[in-house]
Amino acid sequence: MIADLGVSRSAISTAYLIGTLCGAVAMPWVGRALDRFGVRRTMAVIGAVFGAVLIALSAVTEIVGLTAGFAGIRMAGQGALGLTATTATALWFAKKRGFATGIVSAVGAIGISMTPLVMEGFIASHSWRTAWLVEGVAIWLVVIPIALLGMRDRPAQLGQIPDGARKPEDGDRAHVEWGATLAHTVRSPYFWVVTAGVAACGLLSTAVNFHQISLLGERGLTPGEAAGNFLWQTIAMLLATLATGALVDRAHPRWLILAAMALLTGGLVLGAYVTPGLTAVAFGALLGAAGGSMRVLEAATFPRYFGTAHLGSIRGIVVSVSVGSTAFGPLIYATAHDWTGSYSDVLVVTAAIPVAIALAALVVKPPVLEAVHRMHG
Repeated sequence: MIADLGVSRSAISTAYLIGTLCGAVAMPWVGRALDRFGVRRTMAVIGAVFGAVLIALSAVTEIVGLTAGFAGIRMAGQGALGLTATTATALWFAKKRGFATGIVSAVGAIGISMTPLVMEGFIASHSWRTAWLVEGVAIWLVVIPIALLGMRDRPAQLGQIPDGARKPEDGDRAHVEWGATLAHTVRSPYFWVVTAGVAACGLLSTAVNFHQISLLGERGLTPGEAAGNFLWQTIAMLLATLATGALVDRAHPRWLILAAMALLTGGLVLGAYVTPGLTAVAFGALLGAAGGSMRVLEAATFPRYFGTAHLGSIRGIVVSVSVGSTAFGPLIYATAHDWTGSYSDVLVVTAAIPVAIALAALVVKPPVLEAVHRMHG
């Protein structure tokens, strides 16, 4: 794309930053649409928009169009579709919500990891323009039919309650949907601790991934070895996603947040001292595990403590902050590298961010379920 469009790498990076921020700003509206119009219609519209943006990207000729395209794919793809998928899971599962969310997130991680491997050969054989076009059509053929034919907004539409059970005839109050409002939720310190954890993983993992070839090259790894490190990140992310999904239904979220932040801190500090071999594998595994754990924790615990009546609006704020944070990580690391000539200092300094969040998790308690349920149930 750099060669064909005649733009610099920094220009494309800036376009990505602007597009990511624009996409992040849209997430609260997507969350509200989920609450108002339901999963089925919202997913269908997002799929239609996402496919159209991908097809439009196949025809871009300059940086303005590319920036608009980045905004569209960051809004509709990783942002809105990811938000829709995990929100739908939270609405349909209760007792095994964490486990179900872990499976959804793991499948998503596999898709994200496999797509570059599949499309690299396709782009080499055809072109990046054809790749955008094919991906857009594929989204239309896959996402829209799933939304219209395979999705229902809530279990009540099928006479069920979460987990597939039949709705009792006596209208048991234990199964009445409840949920804290967005205004009430954002006043909860626990909401911001979890959101900060998700944002920290997005900010710092994206910063490392964006500069990974250069960063690990400084530590003696070849470009091929540095690129191969993504594999260990993906494997660790999958395992941590499934493990956290299973644990989140049983363990106190405080310890899971602490574990995720410890993994992230360890990965960042290790990155300053990594060498080819096992330490490089551990570096990638720690970063991948941290991100996978934190995303599942957020998606599974918010319905538990804040209910599902306004879940889309609540999680829209989280995704907005998370997606927005990813825009700044690469710029922070690039600037620090320009100043110091190395990534080591910025890796160690930014490790203080997850440490602070871990300390907050030890102090801040989740809302009391009974009190919240009485207030909003």
